[in-house]
Amino acid sequence: MSDIAGRNIAVLATDGVEQVELTEPVKALKAASAHVTVVSPQREAIQGMNHDEKADRLKVDQALDSVSAETFDALVLPGGVANPDYLRVNPSAVAFVRHFVEAGKPIAAICHGPWTLIEADGVRSRRMTSWPSLRTDLTNAGAQWEDSPFVIDGTLLTSRKPDDLPDFCREMVRLFAR
Repeated sequence: MSDIAGRNIAVLATDGVEQVELTEPVKALKAASAHVTVVSPQREAIQGMNHDEKADRLKVDQALDSVSAETFDALVLPGGVANPDYLRVNPSAVAFVRHFVEAGKPIAAICHGPWTLIEADGVRSRRMTSWPSLRTDLTNAGAQWEDSPFVIDGTLLTSRKPDDLPDFCREMVRLFAR
């Protein structure tokens, strides 16, 4: 296993992100000495959520229109219902994600995060998990869905929900260190 220290990791999120699905992976990556950048179509802060209740305003490190996907080694796609729904209809966000898919770079997506991967054509023929309500969407897009705390298929890690964050974060750091 190589070292994750110094690797450039993008976390793509916007308003409606499930707060712990952003903050816990960021904390795990920083603890492993990765360089983490929260990227968003928003310029300064995004609205975090605790399920269906507003949580904190979360700092954005870089606006999506000011970064290049090529400068990142891996991508994290947190969930929350609104976050990936907004991202999947944003052509710049989809293009950003598509870069990671096409380049074969590692991607870690949790909860509703895989919705954006569908738009970036990143789920076809992949084994995945997600929040249960995405099962039909993922299956219709060509994925093989399973109900597991996490699923790794090559360079893609997916997980179901906030309760799975300990497994998700551990496996994300391992995947990104390869």
